[in-house]
Amino acid sequence: MIRFENAVFEYIRRDDEGNVEGITRALDDVSVHIKRGEFVAVLGANGSGKSTFAKHINGLLVPEEGKVFVGGLDTSDDNNLLKIRQMAGMVFQNPDNQIIAQTVEEDVAFGPENMGVPTDEMQQRVDEALEKVGLIAEKDNSPNRLSGGQKQRVAIAGVLAMKPECIIFDESTAMLDPAGRKEVIATAHELNKNNNITVILITHYMNEAMGADRILVMDHGKIVMDGTPRQIFSKPEEIRKYKLEVPEITELAYRLHKAGAPMPAFVLDEDEFMEAIRSAKAAGALS
Repeated sequence: MIRFENAVFEYIRRDDEGNVEGITRALDDVSVHIKRGEFVAVLGANGSGKSTFAKHINGLLVPEEGKVFVGGLDTSDDNNLLKIRQMAGMVFQNPDNQIIAQTVEEDVAFGPENMGVPTDEMQQRVDEALEKVGLIAEKDNSPNRLSGGQKQRVAIAGVLAMKPECIIFDESTAMLDPAGRKEVIATAHELNKNNNITVILITHYMNEAMGADRILVMDHGKIVMDGTPRQIFSKPEEIRKYKLEVPEITELAYRLHKAGAPMPAFVLDEDEFMEAIRSAKAAGALS
């Protein structure tokens, strides 16, 4: 679905007079393949390059060296950009910046309308998209009356109405409360599982990455770790080198293990943690 081949992208910093102050290499010889239908979380500290990586997937940015292909199409070819942006939709950080219409229905219809989709088909797409994100009952209401999580789901519906094969969530939960974050992540997983939509999740929250098929860790423009959540989070000391932490439940089990408690050194989620507790009790190691 997505292929980076030795991609390089640099930001040039200039002073008030336009003189070059420095150059930041945001993508540094990145090569990675993402399969159709994968759910991939991209982690990294601020400035690691993860948002730049995301913007290359739908052609908002193009590499200065190397290539990026989406669905086999070269993002550096201007003739491909419309198809690529229909194929790979993006949900941004601030839901309020994505609301442009007076009603939820009109907002979701904006994309397909600009694509020239016939009215009957557009209405069907809008209804289907709102059904998928659980907001069909809000179609006639103002988006401004919705919660932050609901607004992000409206933005997701707007992308869905354009029939994408891939959705990029560029830190889309960063400005939401815990309930809103949970809504958006659940929606992303449902779309991935039920509709085989490729999901790229750029996030600061380790717990959001636990349910991914695969995690990419970025640092200074490079992909420095690539594996399943179990493979990545089982290396807490390595994760910390890149200014990241493991999920809270994983960290708790790790600390208990180091303190001599009858716990495994690694658990991925709460279910595994509770299973370890039950096993320790059954073995008489815990009272």
